Amino acid sequence: MEILRIKFAFLGYFLCTKPMTYWRLHYHLIWATFERQPILKGEREKMFYGVLYKKAKELGVKIHAAGNADDHVHVVASIPPRLSVADCVKHFKGASSFAINHMPASDGQFKWQEGYGALTIGERSLEAVMAYAANQKEHHKERNLLSVYERIDEE
Repeated sequence: MEILRIKFAFLGYFLCTKPMTYWRLHYHLIWATFERQPILKGEREKMFYGVLYKKAKELGVKIHAAGNADDHVHVVASIPPRLSVADCVKHFKGASSFAINHMPASDGQFKWQEGYGALTIGERSLEAVMAYAANQKEHHKERNLLSVYERIDEE
C-alpha cells in the first residue's frame, strides 16, 4: 500500500494510507419568510434553531453561525461536497417549516419565501461573515446592513 504525503500550507503534513477527500466549502445562506412577514420570533425562532442544528448534524453540515431578523435568516455553514447547496437549503427550510407548523397552537400556515441567497466565503472572510450573521438583530436595529447580504430577490 502506497503512503501518500500531503502538505497543506496551514495544517502541516498528513500521512494517509488511502485517498481522502479534503474540503473547505463555506457558504453564507440567506432566506426569508413568505412575503417577508415579520413572524420569526418567540417560540417559532427557538424551534427554527433547534431544527436547523439537528438537521445540519444529520446532513454532516457544520453551522459556523446563524442569526435572524423577524423576516429572514442568515446561516454560515460548511457543506460537504456530496450535498448540493440547493439540497441543503431545501432540507433546512422544509424541516423547519414542518416543525413550526406542528407546534402547539400553530395555525399551520408558516412557510418560507421561494428561493434563497448563497454566497461563497473564503477562509480570510469567514470570521467577519460569521459575526455579521450572528448579530442580525443588532444590525437591523441599528440599520448597519451590508446590501450584498440583504438582497435575495435579485438574480
